[in-house]
Order: sequence, then structure tokens, then C-alpha cells
Amino acid sequence: MLSNMSKLDKTNVLSICKTVLICGLVLYVTIIIVFNDSGCPSSDLLSSLRITSLPSYNFQTSTLNVAQSNRGTNISHLLFGLLGSEKAWHHRKAYIESWWRPNVTKGYLLLDVPPKGDLLPWSSNSPPYKLSDDVPKLVNETKHVDATVLRLVHGIMEVFREKHEGVRWLVMGDDDSIFFLDNMVEILAQYDHTKYYYFGGHSEFILSNYWYSFNQGFGGAGFILSYPLAKALARDMMSCLKRYAHLNAADRTTMTSIADIGVNLSPLLGVHQIDLRGDLSGFLSSHPKSLLVSLHHFDMVDPIFPSMDRAQSGYHILNAANYDQSRMLQQTICHKRSTNWTFSVSWGYSAHIYEKIMPRSWLQNPIETFKTWAKSPRPPHYMFDTRRPSWDPCEAPHVFFFKSVERTPRNEILTTYSRAWPRGIGACSYTGNYSAEYISEIHVYSPATKRIEIDRCECCDIVHETGSSKADIKYRECKEDEIIA
Repeated sequence: MLSNMSKLDKTNVLSICKTVLICGLVLYVTIIIVFNDSGCPSSDLLSSLRITSLPSYNFQTSTLNVAQSNRGTNISHLLFGLLGSEKAWHHRKAYIESWWRPNVTKGYLLLDVPPKGDLLPWSSNSPPYKLSDDVPKLVNETKHVDATVLRLVHGIMEVFREKHEGVRWLVMGDDDSIFFLDNMVEILAQYDHTKYYYFGGHSEFILSNYWYSFNQGFGGAGFILSYPLAKALARDMMSCLKRYAHLNAADRTTMTSIADIGVNLSPLLGVHQIDLRGDLSGFLSSHPKSLLVSLHHFDMVDPIFPSMDRAQSGYHILNAANYDQSRMLQQTICHKRSTNWTFSVSWGYSAHIYEKIMPRSWLQNPIETFKTWAKSPRPPHYMFDTRRPSWDPCEAPHVFFFKSVERTPRNEILTTYSRAWPRGIGACSYTGNYSAEYISEIHVYSPATKRIEIDRCECCDIVHETGSSKADIKYRECKEDEIIA
């Protein structure tokens, strides 16, 4: 019939056919959607059409289920395995008890031998302890070259096999570490615990990463395994120890076994191995812009607060953390231009005053108050930039340390920082001789709301009357066009 039509008639007919076909498809899709929403199966309604459909998958529902599941992540979903020794626990238990929450935190301390002496009766403020498995027997079975390494790695399986309902993450660490639980939970809640994840931190000392591996999470500071990965590692544990019986480093053995499962390290900036020596204040006063998760090697550095011992220092920094972990050590910088002063605050730890306008790009580099973990023949020594200590009054800070914390009637958090010592090197003449030597205390007011998603640092305003020994700093969000310099 089309052969008898004119060219114009053929074009009109084809156009009409296309329109009918499109309208039919739209009607079909509409019917399916409407009747699916009403509870009527589309397959029953349109069975006479003999249409075979592909299996459907509701991506939106699946995504929502994962999001809802992860939103519920809390401290009860974490299981801790802390590796320690009976000898060291006599003085290290204060580190763990500063952050451990009895009847809330789940986990165990793995000891090499039963506790005795002043450790008995066992403190209810400590994690419950378990004795490590028979190490000589395991060494004989695996032919491992190092009994201590075997004990530490095998401990992962020993903690995992203790059944706990609802565990999503296994956290392994040492008994000389301090963990910040709320921050850890907030970070893990962003990830799907049903997938394979291996979180941890690098060493601050470049050579430690070179000697062991840049791909390993240093276990003293804590590494975190999602439940499926922990299960796979526990199942392969004996094979792993036999396969890598020649390795004499526990963290590297763990990393290589996890790599064989097909998983690599996802580094977290807030996990700190603290492979440093001496005075840690410069490092802690310029913390990277990330949630603080852990501080390791408390035995190997000076007390982080100069007027306290190590145990007291641990409890003291947790005093601030109990009010707001999200801001712990977060560096906030502002300027008082009338006197050419720069204030730098490491929330919950320290505050500095410089008698010169200093940009954030410079102050974010830690002052090298610390020393290398081991002998290092030449720089670079660290996995981050540093600035050298200076006796130039225009560059050396007035140093203040965290003193107290409280909540104000205006629902703000007030942290107070008191002067550590007189600087005693005169004023900065280059910027007008405005000495800050008479400032004895700094009050920092921060919002009670937590800052979990850190896309940009906070800014602040300084309230200070000339001659007053106290300065107030009020935190706020940075303005869109604000430059901290």
C-alpha cells in the first residue's frame, strides 16, 4: 500500500507510527509504576502481553539500607584487642584506664603471664584480661623465627574468636596508647562495615616506613579491621604465620597477610604512632586537619604536659576530650593586627602567641621540639614539614598549656590555657615592640556543636584590652573570602 502513496504521505504515516510507538511505551511504563505503587504486581496485570522482563534491583533501597546501617555505628560495634605484658602493665594501666569505659567498651587485654602483685585484685576500670595462647606450641607448629611476633599477630585471631553480638570493627593496639573513641566511631560510621577495610597510620619517622613498609598500619597506634576482613584473616592465621615465619616484625606480618587477602591499607591521618623522642609539644601544637584517633608510645616521649607525669598527662588531655573530641588538637589561628600578634590554638592542648603576623601556611608546620626515633644520617627525617625552633623574638612563640575546661551558661565550651614559662627574650622590635609577655592566660570559647566533617578549619576573633593579663578567643566559622595571613 505504501508503494501507491506519495512521498509526503509516506513521511506522515511513518511520523504517526513513531508517535504511537512512543506513546505506547510511555503508557506501559506509567501503568507499571502506578500498579507497583498500589501493590498490584505488574506481572499479573500484563501477563497476557507475554513480556519477559529482566530481574530488577532497587539501587535506592540498597543504598539506603547501607546508609541506615552505618548511621547506627556506635561504640558497642567496636571490639578492642590490646596487646600487653604483665611487667609493663604495672605502670601502663593508667594510660588505658584514662580512655577505657567500663561496661561500655568491648575488648580484652592480652597478657603473656597471669597478673600478680599489686595488679590483684584486677581493677574494674581496666579491660578484662586474657592470657595469650601457648606460644611455644605455636612456634613449634609454625617454625616462626620470633616468638614475640607470633604472639602479637596470633592475638588478632584470639580476640576475634571471642564472640560478641553486633561487632563491626576489630581494633588492635598496644597498652601504651591512648584512643579517642568518639572520633574513631565517627570515622568508622562513614564506611560500610560489611566490606573489607584495613585502617591504620604510618610512622612519623621516614626510616621506620622504609624499614618496614609504607603500606603497613603501625599497630601500636592501632589498626582497624572491618569484621569480614578480620574473619578472613583469622581463618588464614596459621597459614599466614607459616607463610611468613621468616618475618621478625608483627605489623609487617599482619600487613602482608592482609595483602594476600586482596586488601591494602587505607591511611588515617589521626592515627599517631609517635615514632618520635623527647618533647612532643611542637608536634601536638600543629596537628593535621583531621580527627584525632590515637597517641602511641606514651612511654617513649616526655610527659606531654610539663607540670605532670605521663599518667597524669593522659587523664588531663582526656578531660578536654570528654567535652569535645571533634576539636581535639585542631589548630585555629587568628590575628590581632593592632599589636601585630598571631594566636595559634591547638584545642585541648596548647596555645601560642607570636609577636608578628604569621600566615597559617607557616604555622601548620610543627616546631621541631622533638627528636628522631632513631639515628637518621641526613634529612628528610619526618613524614611532614617542620620548622626549626628559634630564639628570634619575632618568631619564637609565647607558650601556654591547657589548664581547665567547662561549659558556660551560653552553651559554649570554655577551655583555659595558662603560660608555661616566661619567654624572656625581649619583644619583637620589627613589628613595634608590642610584647605579649604580660599575658598569663588565654580563654578559648568554642561552640558546643561538634565538627565531624572537617572541610575547612575554624577561624576566630580576639577580645583583649591593652594591659590585661587575659585574652579571650571566640571560635567561629571562616568567612567565604577570609584569608588567614
